[in-house]
Amino acid sequence: MTFLKNLGLLLLTVVALVAWVMLPWQGALAIAVLLTAWMFLFRTGAQTRSVASVGISTLTQRMGSSAVIVVGIAGVVGVLVALLAMAEGYAETLRNSGSEDTAIVMRGASANEVSSSLSRDDILQIGQAPGLARNDKGEPIVSAETVVAANLPIKGSTTGDEGSAQVRGVSEAAFVVRPNVKIIEGRIFQPGLRELVVGKGAVRQFEGLKVGATLKLGNQPWTIVGIFASGDAMESELWGDANAVNDVYRPGSGGSRNSATVKLTKPAALKEFQDSLEHNPQLKVKASTTLEFFAKQSEQMTKTLRIIGIVVGSIMAVGAVFGALNTMFAAVASRAREIATLRAIGFRGMPVVIAVMLETMLLALIGGAVGGLIAWAVFNGYEASTMAAGSVGKLSFNLRVSGGLLWEGIKWALAIGFIGGLFPAVRAASLPVTTALREL
Repeated sequence: MTFLKNLGLLLLTVVALVAWVMLPWQGALAIAVLLTAWMFLFRTGAQTRSVASVGISTLTQRMGSSAVIVVGIAGVVGVLVALLAMAEGYAETLRNSGSEDTAIVMRGASANEVSSSLSRDDILQIGQAPGLARNDKGEPIVSAETVVAANLPIKGSTTGDEGSAQVRGVSEAAFVVRPNVKIIEGRIFQPGLRELVVGKGAVRQFEGLKVGATLKLGNQPWTIVGIFASGDAMESELWGDANAVNDVYRPGSGGSRNSATVKLTKPAALKEFQDSLEHNPQLKVKASTTLEFFAKQSEQMTKTLRIIGIVVGSIMAVGAVFGALNTMFAAVASRAREIATLRAIGFRGMPVVIAVMLETMLLALIGGAVGGLIAWAVFNGYEASTMAAGSVGKLSFNLRVSGGLLWEGIKWALAIGFIGGLFPAVRAASLPVTTALREL
């Protein structure tokens, strides 16, 4: 019988945790309101309030053991939120890197720009498709681009370590399809010359990227003539004239490019543009909005970063749960006579269970709030970099501790408090009154 009871309690705990993980903050607020109303409107609720107030009032007498719960849970939440902030910041940077009125065209079987290849004829036919915006000269706005890699010394490295940077060969059209790209220092490169403009994210990552400096890329000297800002993934790149990049990295390529980014007349023109490319027997390409393209590029890395955060957080949470269990079992044992006396004079078991759990979850809430605030203060906006999915260079991004992540941390904290308080609470309520009264 005891085994079945414990099994039922375990299953109930699992179901409650699954439901809790999926609960939005509005649902948690509704539960809190209903619980508060129950504690003030019903007799069992009033009993719960009485038992809980006594337990909470004695927390100051148990500062050491209470601090174990708070600090342990704060550590779990702080680490969890910091790791998930990496995924959030990475995804946000790539989500901000596209728009609904621009489309990227690549070879049909290609998953990314690096593995794609478009011939000069492909690019000409893409420019003849319907749905494209045109410039003042009546020419379709098409930016045919080359993507290559360059190894550059990492800023701050004492051992001369190098990192991979993505070099993008573009034309003036690149600045038209991406109006958010602004030169903030120096000037734009001259067509046909080995000149570069570098993103401010790349400047922060790599040594020697300043206006007037000379880099050796592809065994050829390149002069940095400008620095640009864009507020998206492009800030991690180095841009140069597409013909000059091809001459150095792909001599004899015949004007081929990796991809073509086009400006649409309006977002709704995408379907007409896609249909035209699909029904052209001379083309084997695919087109999607740049917003969709970068969102897909971020999916796998974001998922990986989240999995890492959850795994590390789960391992730490196990330790925090045992700490909470140990503390609350000790607290219940020290109050065994008090709880038994309350039950002897008519207090039911359920108010005792809920009161003990409320005490634990209050400590968990404090720990979760402390951990979340520390993570926000230390890591929100912190700059990091990693190899971008589908890219040959590092992506610079800022960690983002959003309200959603803070709520996720609080949910973890309360879940730990729930588990840590449930079993001691059930023991307190199920211990025979006569046995409890004999315990010191």
